[in-house]
Amino acid sequence: MLVGVAYAAEEGESAISVVPVLADVWPSIVAFVILFLLLKKFAFGPISNVLEKRADSIKESLEKAEETRVEAERLLDEYKEQMAAARLEAGKIVDQSRKAAESMKEEIVAKANDEAAQVIEKAREAIEAEKQAAMVELQSSVADLSVAVAGKLLGEKLSPADHAALIDKYLSEVGGMNDN
Repeated sequence: MLVGVAYAAEEGESAISVVPVLADVWPSIVAFVILFLLLKKFAFGPISNVLEKRADSIKESLEKAEETRVEAERLLDEYKEQMAAARLEAGKIVDQSRKAAESMKEEIVAKANDEAAQVIEKAREAIEAEKQAAMVELQSSVADLSVAVAGKLLGEKLSPADHAALIDKYLSEVGGMNDN
């Protein structure tokens, strides 16, 4: 039997026992054991199953999250590679465009220079032709004037044959001076 421990009580009050009486504790112990056995049979199994399912669900979610993270990293790497390739391709296109523009520029400049050279050459040829025509006309005029002056100086008229011979002689002399 348990000995009751009493606190010192003040006058007129009864002492309170801290240690329970064994007869009062046995029904609680029996009820607890019965409740524990009932819970073990009917509640702990389903609760354990729910907890296991929840743990499996969390594990699957974590695995899916990891797979998603790995896939996202793969896609990010792939995206970075595509961006680098696109930048490289854009750089190539810009370089090709720059080279094509430079080539077109050189071609246009060369064509313009050729056309300018042709225009200058045609102008030189036209000037030379005009110069030759002017020289021929000038020689003809000078020859006619020379024959007329020579005729006056000689006081006689030249025959057409003498006139032609004098013109030919003069032209050969003037033509020789032009070559110099």
